[in-house]
Amino acid sequence: MSIQEKKKSESFTENVVPVPNDGDDFRLLSADARKAAERALVRKLDCRLMPTAVVIYLLNYIDRVAITAARLQGLEQDLGLTTVQYETILAILYVTYCPAQIPSNMVLSYISRPSLYIGACVIGWGLTSALTGVTTNYSGIMACRVFIGLPEAAFYPGVMYLLSCWYTRKELAVRSAWFYCGLLISNAFGSLIAAGILAKMQGVLGLAAWRWNKGAITMSFGFLTMCPHNTRWLNAAERRLGQVRLAEDAGEADKDSDDLTIYDGLWMAIKDPKTIIFMFMGCSQLLGLSYINFFPTLTATLGYDNTITFLMAAPPWIFASACCVLNAWHADKSGERFFHITSWWWVVILGYIVSLSTMATGGRYFSLFLMTTGYCGFALTLTWVSNAIPRPPAKRAVAMGLVNGFGNLGNMMGSYVWNASWGPQYHQSMIIALCSLVLSTILSLLMRWILIKENKNMDMEEKKLMEGPGRARIEEAAKLEGITFEEAMKRRKGFRYLY
Repeated sequence: MSIQEKKKSESFTENVVPVPNDGDDFRLLSADARKAAERALVRKLDCRLMPTAVVIYLLNYIDRVAITAARLQGLEQDLGLTTVQYETILAILYVTYCPAQIPSNMVLSYISRPSLYIGACVIGWGLTSALTGVTTNYSGIMACRVFIGLPEAAFYPGVMYLLSCWYTRKELAVRSAWFYCGLLISNAFGSLIAAGILAKMQGVLGLAAWRWNKGAITMSFGFLTMCPHNTRWLNAAERRLGQVRLAEDAGEADKDSDDLTIYDGLWMAIKDPKTIIFMFMGCSQLLGLSYINFFPTLTATLGYDNTITFLMAAPPWIFASACCVLNAWHADKSGERFFHITSWWWVVILGYIVSLSTMATGGRYFSLFLMTTGYCGFALTLTWVSNAIPRPPAKRAVAMGLVNGFGNLGNMMGSYVWNASWGPQYHQSMIIALCSLVLSTILSLLMRWILIKENKNMDMEEKKLMEGPGRARIEEAAKLEGITFEEAMKRRKGFRYLY
């Protein structure tokens, strides 16, 4: 076996102990053992993968948006920044963050030890975040923001791709939501942490409060992720069960063909119209939700001091976290995607309408709760991408990187939408964001129509597969599961796109 082939075969088996094939690999696939073994495997995945991913994502977003809290404690004055310069240092992160996600996910689907790669990236952005606290001018903080985007690009789409390599379609949404709760909770507790730091750390060791950040804590979790004893914890039988679960879920083995190169995945993803629609849907969605980078500023329009402002910024995100998990749980139970994503955008639109209609403290604060729920829909976006573009894995990985990378251009544009001169009402900003969510709804509706149409054609496509080039992939799945080709075809008839 060549080195390239070996890496392809190992890319799925990250986090397992190499064990000899003792003929016992299929022991968990028997009718008696299968159900209990599958529950145990999912529990093990939940206990091992999810907590670390959630905590690191929490730290990731706290590091990324700490600059929005620093604005309220003199960042612009200390560094001599103009309003345009502040907006630029927010936007510049996405200049590297967005395009870097595509090659990152291309590489991730081929390397044999993703934990080392992602762990190194965690250390990289933690170090860069820590260095932000020692900057003294516009150029210095610009450099930090440029370089923090590169290692951060690997994390969210990378972890989402790895989750799609372990969980079935009807398990993935709620796990994605738990993972994404790291971001939502970071907005809540990041604000609380910021309140404590800004209230207590001003002048400590002669430093401004905003210079105290959490980069060192993030770096420590990066080293934890890289430790071998924390990543090798599945035996060969559990690995086999994990592969069979995904093969049954999609009717194909979750494995790239031997002649598929890293660039083939990119080309296949770009040629698929679904990828393009998802890309523009994600971009317009995040432009409509770009208030996130200015949430402390919007909360400050309620008229309270900095500490109270940060404390009041937390409850809306805690509420959004609860809604996110419940929404994803129901999405997995029902297998539905469109309404579980887009309906939350409509709630955000209602929040914008409330804010456009009043400056009363109660009304404005209520609208903040409505606005934060928009991320309940975004949390399932890459899950929907994974469901709609499931195979081959190289294509899925690139598609997820393209959608999230291009989508975050909406955040970059949003950095200039919430202009300070439009405050404290921010009516122009809200109208732009509202229109963007209407556009994303239209694109989401188009995607739903496409998937319904493809599902209607599925029976005809299955007949063609009996004689076409897809037969080899189904035969490979059948061999993996230890069943006949005819049985594999019967199982494949159960596969449909989720919409």
